[in-house]
Amino acid sequence: MASTKSINPVNGKTINEYERISLAKAKEKVQLANNAFNSWKKLSYQERCEYMQKLSDIFKNNVEKYAKMATEEMGKTFEQSKSEIEKCAKIIDYYVDNVESILADETVETEAYKSYVTFMPLGTILAVMPWNFPFYQVIRFAAPAILAGNTGVLKHASNVQGCAYALEDAFKKAGFPEGVFTNLNVESKNIEAIIEDDNIVAVTLTGSGPAGKSVASIAGKNLKKTVMELGGSDAYIVLEDADLDEAVELATYGRLQNNGQTCIAAKRFVVLDSVYDAFLKKLADKMKSTKMGDPMDESTYYGPMARFDLRDEIHEQVKKTVNQGGRLILGGEIPDSDGAYYPASILADLKPGMEAFDNELFGPVASVIRAKNEDEAIELANNSQFGLGSGVITKDKKKGEKIARMLEAGSSFVNKLVVSDPRLPFGGIKNSGYGRELSGYGIKEFTNTKSIWID
Repeated sequence: MASTKSINPVNGKTINEYERISLAKAKEKVQLANNAFNSWKKLSYQERCEYMQKLSDIFKNNVEKYAKMATEEMGKTFEQSKSEIEKCAKIIDYYVDNVESILADETVETEAYKSYVTFMPLGTILAVMPWNFPFYQVIRFAAPAILAGNTGVLKHASNVQGCAYALEDAFKKAGFPEGVFTNLNVESKNIEAIIEDDNIVAVTLTGSGPAGKSVASIAGKNLKKTVMELGGSDAYIVLEDADLDEAVELATYGRLQNNGQTCIAAKRFVVLDSVYDAFLKKLADKMKSTKMGDPMDESTYYGPMARFDLRDEIHEQVKKTVNQGGRLILGGEIPDSDGAYYPASILADLKPGMEAFDNELFGPVASVIRAKNEDEAIELANNSQFGLGSGVITKDKKKGEKIARMLEAGSSFVNKLVVSDPRLPFGGIKNSGYGRELSGYGIKEFTNTKSIWID
């Protein structure tokens, strides 16, 4: 039987090896999940919440344990890993506190004796999840979907199977019935057969555009609901009145958080002409001062990329952009190191048609674009195949709000980095996907919005 390895990106050493399960075994687990659904859906919200609250407590009581797993398997700083685990507990707590009111029946006045809309669970949901937030991405799906009465099976990224099994174990320790949440360590070639399985009713995927198109195509042919959260190339417009020191602080953290590997990271900075040169200099100085190193070291600002192939891929994108006329301001060289490190880098003077303008750079590389005025800045920000997040940095909040409403993205933030908050819907448009996660909008994605009419 094939196996998958977890490789520490700090030093390239194997952390652990996990045996893949066969397609036949995976189908048995999917059947078990469907069996569990038939009883799980009958529990009250209060009963489901009791299980979920225990899961939240497990995360709260094991922050450092789980954070160390995430850091070792994908390289983010230990402090950011701890924040990720804490965020898992927060999202669970939000839904525990609000699921019953969010999914309460909605009365509709008609000529009927009684008519209303109710929200019923669908069944077993397949979640195909990425490695960059190995715990949070899963909980962001699982907490609302399972509290709504569904069951879930997880196909996690191959390089974070330690986190995947830890998640499954956490659900077991919280006392969830067998099959309510299951990890499937299967090869990617088996995903099609799992999606086609009659026991799977819907699929959610967070990942790359090609992966999303492939999964959505298979699900579509089988008439199964999908939610897709794909890549992003978030544009932040820096207006003439912006506090440049504040803008640079946001830009640096936005570009280097999670080692530059987050779909809603600030990636393209569209800067008004009058402050372009000053912003670029301050950004270069700030990013140059950040420490790249061991993610377990508290003084480290950013660690290695998650895998060596990802490091090599972004380096090729940087070189391609420079060959197309982009100006390399900082970084752009693979360091002499054992790990999958890539330095904080800046590409400037970018234009449509260049690699770093048109495509997502999933690593610690900032793309800086000059705009002659606000109208052109908006046009350049919207000139993208992606539409996940966006932002505006300005002292004029009213103007910032006006521009934010004009940006083509699922989220637009003024004077703050885009974040996923359980109280607000999260998702994208264009090639960044469709459907929503989080808030009431997200939990209802995997429910049957059902009309009841009593004459």
